Amino acid sequence: MPVRPPDDNEIGAVAERYRLGLSPADRESFSPFVSGLLSSWDAVEELYGRSAPKPRDDRKWHRPLDTENPLGAWYVRTEITEGGQGPLAGRTVAVKDNTMVAGVPMMNGSEMLEGFIPTRDATVVSRLLAAGATISGKAVCEDLCFSGSSFTSRPGPVRNPWDPSRSSGGSSSGSAALVAAGEVDMATGGDQGGSVRIPSAYSGTVGHKPTHGLVPYTGAFPIELTLDHLGPITRTVSDAALMLSVMAGPDGFDPRQRAGLPAQDYVGALSAPAAGLRIGVVTEGFGTPVSQPGVDDAVRSAIDTLRGAGLSAEDVSVPWHADAMHVWNVIATEGATAQMIDANGYGMNWDGLYDPEMIAHYGGQWRERSERFSETVKLVLLCGRYTIDSYHGRHYAMARNLAYELRAAYDAALARYDVLVMPTLPMTASPLVEPGAPLEEYIMRALEMIGNTAPFDVTGHPATSVPAGLVDGLPAGLMIIGKHADDATCLRVAAALEAAVGGFPVPPRRS
Repeated sequence: MPVRPPDDNEIGAVAERYRLGLSPADRESFSPFVSGLLSSWDAVEELYGRSAPKPRDDRKWHRPLDTENPLGAWYVRTEITEGGQGPLAGRTVAVKDNTMVAGVPMMNGSEMLEGFIPTRDATVVSRLLAAGATISGKAVCEDLCFSGSSFTSRPGPVRNPWDPSRSSGGSSSGSAALVAAGEVDMATGGDQGGSVRIPSAYSGTVGHKPTHGLVPYTGAFPIELTLDHLGPITRTVSDAALMLSVMAGPDGFDPRQRAGLPAQDYVGALSAPAAGLRIGVVTEGFGTPVSQPGVDDAVRSAIDTLRGAGLSAEDVSVPWHADAMHVWNVIATEGATAQMIDANGYGMNWDGLYDPEMIAHYGGQWRERSERFSETVKLVLLCGRYTIDSYHGRHYAMARNLAYELRAAYDAALARYDVLVMPTLPMTASPLVEPGAPLEEYIMRALEMIGNTAPFDVTGHPATSVPAGLVDGLPAGLMIIGKHADDATCLRVAAALEAAVGGFPVPPRRS
């Protein structure tokens, strides 16, 4: 579609926005130059069309009936495989609906993307299929992935398989619920504030947030380049290691992937004895203003179990942890405002693979339906746009610089210990928020749990959540944090706990 040159009023509006001081004669003089320059936009569209991927109609999908979807965790169902050979042959996978599967609808939990059908597979989807996995469908996620609970998603809430009246955790809400319920073997998750680990803690699964950049984010809906992660959600640690081994590694298209990030044998690492590893128990992760004593007790008990398995553990103070949420708040709020909303998810000025079709679809729809943003996204916009306009991004710049200090604080503790541990979340799954609930309840329930998880999206350390035990019949999570690029040690410690307790609990069967 040719780009329409601006008329005099439109040139005047741009000039006014930037206070260029153009007179009517100036605007008239600029007009032919603007129109001439825009011919390159038309040429780029024609050139891109020669190589752009074509829509796929060979992948069948359907929307499940309510009777097929009791937890509300499936967005669409599929049966996609590419021959069934490889380490994941015979294994079923749910793909979080923030991640592209070509020819299959993608909604990202939001009306703003409704009706979009990708033409590309995300890198992780291509790798899972090449490894023999069967993609069983798209898992519901929270609205634009901006909630740690599971009631903001469209078309509806995702229910916890341990107690359907409670949240399954977000934003990878459907992914964790489907794995915990045994409907799939494994699932992909995304994590910007804890969204692999939060639903894993609430739903009793294994969730691993890799080192930032280890797994390519190409083909997943971006929120903030410095916070974006993809990772596995599984029932067992060995499956998490296997899935990570398939997903990890550079793809050449993702600027989040720093050169020289070493690969590890994640599966092989699990056979190495964990006895003798040193654990630092971060005291600031316990006894927070929103902590449930039962959760802290369950995590301390799990640490004692690890001691019984031959690991050493002692308390360590990381004072920076108590201030870490301030850094995340500024980065996530201003960064998401600028990238996820104003710049239509992708932004500019980075070298990697963009998705022009998604940008156009989402950019058009949110401008027509912005009143339908979730309440959490509205909060981000109200605060983020105000501070960017008033203070020009200086606080974002401060927060990104402070991220180095925060990372160094954890690194100093990790120089003394092989891993750090704390509760993944300070609480067990909260009740689902009912439609029409007061804003105060909505915002609190959506974000109350992220204090321990979000800091490690800022610092990029690998972190694994595993069930620490049950508290009043609901799972509590233990989070294991490792050195940069040492995801394998996180998984080794997780496997040691899993072996010591004889396997993690599963939800009761419900009729």
